[in-house]
Amino acid sequence: MRNQHKNPTISFRITDAERKQIEARILASGMMKKDYFVRSCIYNRICVVGKKETIYPLVQTVNALYLQLLEMHKTFTTTGNTSDTLPSSEDIKELQTEYTNMLTAIIDLLDGAKYLWE
Repeated sequence: MRNQHKNPTISFRITDAERKQIEARILASGMMKKDYFVRSCIYNRICVVGKKETIYPLVQTVNALYLQLLEMHKTFTTTGNTSDTLPSSEDIKELQTEYTNMLTAIIDLLDGAKYLWE
């Protein structure tokens, strides 16, 4: 099995009661455990419990992403750049995917916490 890469594993500890609840939901869904966990992690609604101070780091992350985008904009609009100094198309697509995933997660979290401001 040399040079064979497997996908990373995610694990966490739960109580017996939580395990029974999760297994009941998996059984009711009729899905395989793997599929249930993946879909639950990606598509389920996130409920944030806490104060505004809990959400503030997310707002700071969004601000940091915005500042990075401004820097990239400057790189592209500055005259005198050559194709060697600009990021490649693949680099840009990878960055776009990372930003999309992060912003989607942050928006979902903030949406779950909107009750804090109502």
